[in-house]
Amino acid sequence: MTPISQLRPTHAEAASAAKIFGFWAYLMSDAVIFALLFATYVTMSQNLAGGPTGKQLFDLSPVFYETLLLLFSTLSCGFAMLSLSNKQKPRLLIWLGVTFALGLGFLLQEYSEFDQLIGNGAGPDRSGFLSAFFTLVGTHGLHVGLGLIWLLVMMAQIILKGITLPVASRLYRFSLFWHFLDLIWVSIFSVIYLPGVL
Repeated sequence: MTPISQLRPTHAEAASAAKIFGFWAYLMSDAVIFALLFATYVTMSQNLAGGPTGKQLFDLSPVFYETLLLLFSTLSCGFAMLSLSNKQKPRLLIWLGVTFALGLGFLLQEYSEFDQLIGNGAGPDRSGFLSAFFTLVGTHGLHVGLGLIWLLVMMAQIILKGITLPVASRLYRFSLFWHFLDLIWVSIFSVIYLPGVL
């Protein structure tokens, strides 16, 4: 029979479980923030102040490319996690690099869209609708940018330290964050862009 002392989690296991729980709590708080931003957008979507509508502004072609970039970055992140579970360091770094490149492509495409809108006089100060749009989509973009910085730090840790337990735990939390951002983007695409062009 196994002694009770061996059934108790080790200090490292307990600390890791606490970090994962804390990260889930962070994701839930982030979900609340995005829910509030979505509610604000829906409320403000008809406050045009004589300005352009979503149908006049939105073009689904670049948004479709943005969506593909983020979806494929989530797929490559999944392949990275498979490489992590198999402790394949070179493959892990390659898939993380692909994830970074796709995420960066998404951010650059989003920046180009914002630049074009502002250049056409449809900035966040034009109407309540545009203010809510820039706030919601910009907050998501900020999260993606922070995720890319996090990803670079993780790649550096893998190169310098290898696949250690703390590094693997951080990568697991990063993958949760990245998949969360993908879900938020699908919601943005469905709530903002699709109704905006129909």
